[in-house]
Formats: sequence, structure tokens, C-alpha cells
Amino acid sequence: MIARILVPMDDSEMAQRALEYALENHPEADITVLHVAGNPSLMAGAATALALEENPEAAAEEHAKVVFEDARELAAEHGVEITTEVQMGHPARAILNRADDFDAVVLGSHSGSLVDRLVIGNIAQKVVRQSPVPVVVAR
Repeated sequence: MIARILVPMDDSEMAQRALEYALENHPEADITVLHVAGNPSLMAGAATALALEENPEAAAEEHAKVVFEDARELAAEHGVEITTEVQMGHPARAILNRADDFDAVVLGSHSGSLVDRLVIGNIAQKVVRQSPVPVVVAR
């Protein structure tokens, strides 16, 4: 039985689909939405901007508010309350580090842009290959 689900989310349509899948198929489960502010890199402009903030953790929390508002709104439409969490670091590692505390992970296959598809798709692949719990990839 799946009682606890981790749903990693960004502001992409695929992440919304992942949460919707979890809400529709496991309405009794405790769902935690995880937003990971990635490590700075040449291709990760938002993460680099966060790293330049005076307080990167507070900036990550602020950035996650929009993602969490959308997630709570979707959950409310299904009559479900969710828990939210923000972490900083490499997205795949952060998801895998939290996966042990859950019965399953439900995540989107990729984000919107071509660069995001390559990077995030790579994250989904890593999570699928290395997760200690079952993973559902929403498309």
C-alpha cells in the first residue's frame, strides 16, 4: 500500500501532471511536494541567481512559493492537503535523499524548454534508476 508519496515539482506542466496523478490515484496518501533549487551552473540561470542572493535559502523559499501555491490549489480541487518542502542542491540527489522516507516517488518526465527537457529528463532517469522506492513518471 502506498501511504506516503514524494512529488518533486518545479513550475512545469509535467510536474503539475505528476501531482495530479498522485492526487487522483492515491487520494488517501500523505503527499509531500518537494521543490529543489538546483546548484549553480552555466545552464542553470535561476540557480545561479539564487546563489548570488544574500540568503540563498530564503530566496529558494521565496521562489518555491509560486510552485507551492499552484500545488496547494490543485490539491484543494481534489479535497487533499499536501505538505511542502524546499531543498537546495542537485535535484536528482535531493530527490533520492528524500525517497527513503516515502513509499513512492511521482515526478514529471521533463520540464518545458529543450534545455530543461535534457536536464530534467536526465534527472527523471537518474531517479528511476537509483530510487530505493517505486517511481512513477508522468507524461
